[in-house]
Amino acid sequence: MKKSIFLAVAACGAMLLSANTMNAQEAVVVEEDVTVAELTPCKEYYDLSKGVWFLQVGAGMNAPMFEKSLPNGEPKTHITAAYNLGFGKWMTPYLGWRVNFLGGALHYDSGVYSKSKYVSADFDIMWDMFNSIGGVNTKRVFSIVPFVGLGGTFGWDYTQSEIMDNDGAAKINNWTLPVSAGLQFRFRLCKRVDFFLEGRAQMHGDNFNLVPWGAPVDVNVTALGGLNIRLGNTSYNTVDPCTYLAQIDALNNQVNDLRGALANCNNRLAAAEAQLPCPEVKCPECPEVKEIPLMSAVRFTIGSAKVRNSEKVNVYNIAKWMNENPDVNVAVIGYADAKTGSSAFNMQLSEKRAENVVKMLVDTYGIAADRLTVKAEGSDTQIYEENNWNRVVVFDAK
Repeated sequence: MKKSIFLAVAACGAMLLSANTMNAQEAVVVEEDVTVAELTPCKEYYDLSKGVWFLQVGAGMNAPMFEKSLPNGEPKTHITAAYNLGFGKWMTPYLGWRVNFLGGALHYDSGVYSKSKYVSADFDIMWDMFNSIGGVNTKRVFSIVPFVGLGGTFGWDYTQSEIMDNDGAAKINNWTLPVSAGLQFRFRLCKRVDFFLEGRAQMHGDNFNLVPWGAPVDVNVTALGGLNIRLGNTSYNTVDPCTYLAQIDALNNQVNDLRGALANCNNRLAAAEAQLPCPEVKCPECPEVKEIPLMSAVRFTIGSAKVRNSEKVNVYNIAKWMNENPDVNVAVIGYADAKTGSSAFNMQLSEKRAENVVKMLVDTYGIAADRLTVKAEGSDTQIYEENNWNRVVVFDAK
């Protein structure tokens, strides 16, 4: 619409200037704005909705560190078996979470030799130290993962208790809310399986063993070993906010050009009006000018011809423009990245990408098939300087 107004004003201004062109003013120059690419940090971000799920199974030992007091003055640390099951998700290569279950029997000295059983559920926040410091590497053989967590622990079958319940009887079970911290050492075995060694300290209130004296915190230390099994995805999806910045900058430049041309026309028209009165000149009807299509492009992931949900808006924009311009045919042109795949494979891949876009235009948006032409450029022609940008389908209005 702006271009139509510009042409109409230009035609009228030219006819008025035929009376007197001596006072035409200088052309107005519109300074270029800073590009979007200069204002936007072009780096890839990880898609938090599609991380890596994992299952953890392990076993090890408990080492409770309670009051440790016997009448003979010879405290002893008693080691018992611990069992572990957990599941979680690495949201990015740096940060993840898990729900971790621990359980087993506890043997300890609290004035007398005592026993109990427990089961604990903790929610942990995990940090991959090596990916954060040394860069992301999904094939790294060894990693260190610190973690902290909050949880709940239920203990039962206590053989010693100095806390009474509401009925005046000694309690034999107990709930606590521990805080946890620890380290996990991971050793990569294959694409989906890691072996891990893990140490955790669970810090409970002083009444965890139902003997509230001595140290103000009852600590249970566990050492575990087992397997981490990755489920579903084994890699992380990334999002590049700069994918379309070149196209946005090109559109901004077109808008600036039209603004400059319109400013020139307005100045010239004002100069001509300053010479009035002059004969009334009827402006002829200007021919209808169709709107230019959006600079849409449909991008694909490496080796894929599937139109992603995030790219369907560009197919919709082309369909909308074709419906508004029913006399125009469009060539759908597919490309591939020259740095991946052979020339023959890329030619087939680019053709399949163009065909899938045409199918969506026809089946989903009702565009007549005879208005669309499929062209495959493969990787012999690279229309963008960035290699991964050439995994794309573009449109050419005939």
